[in-house]
Amino acid sequence: MGKISSKRVAGIKRRTGETEIRVHLNLDGAGNYQIKTGIGFLDHMLCLFTRHACFDLELNARGDLEVDDHHTVEDTAICLGRALKEALGNKEGINRYGHALLPMDDALVLVAVDLSGRGFLAYEVSLPSPRVGNFDTELVEEFLRALALNGEFTLHVRLLAGRNTHHIIEAIFKGLGRALKSAMAPDPRTSGVPSTKGLL
Repeated sequence: MGKISSKRVAGIKRRTGETEIRVHLNLDGAGNYQIKTGIGFLDHMLCLFTRHACFDLELNARGDLEVDDHHTVEDTAICLGRALKEALGNKEGINRYGHALLPMDDALVLVAVDLSGRGFLAYEVSLPSPRVGNFDTELVEEFLRALALNGEFTLHVRLLAGRNTHHIIEAIFKGLGRALKSAMAPDPRTSGVPSTKGLL
């Protein structure tokens, strides 16, 4: 039977000329969160993500929002991805794969992950609106790419139905949380790392 580390937690700090970000993540939490990025819509999506993943997440970001949201969104994803990777450790005893087919009113989104050790994003989503409030919706793809590359996992996101941009993005973040929850969960029948290579 595989062993899951009793403390799957990580703390990440990153400071650049554009952003300053602190993340504390507990993979085996209860969906609790304290999130403040200065971008209201991103905060909302990260709260949904955390609750559906059943992680505990503290995240504080300060960025050059007077320029635009891009640096803060991307750097937040970089730090969160690195925290996911660190908290997972050697990945012994986990499912490795996870997926969610998530409806949100008119929206239906498929999200699938493989904690493969190889960062990759396949994003097949056409969003009807370029903005939700003040949020630039093209940043959703940038966030997901930075998260997958820095978390070193394969991520597929596909829109199957949807007309409302807010609903589509919400379904993506909820689906991502549920897919990662499944992939990171223990598999009682797995011994060691779930790979014939012996390493992920």
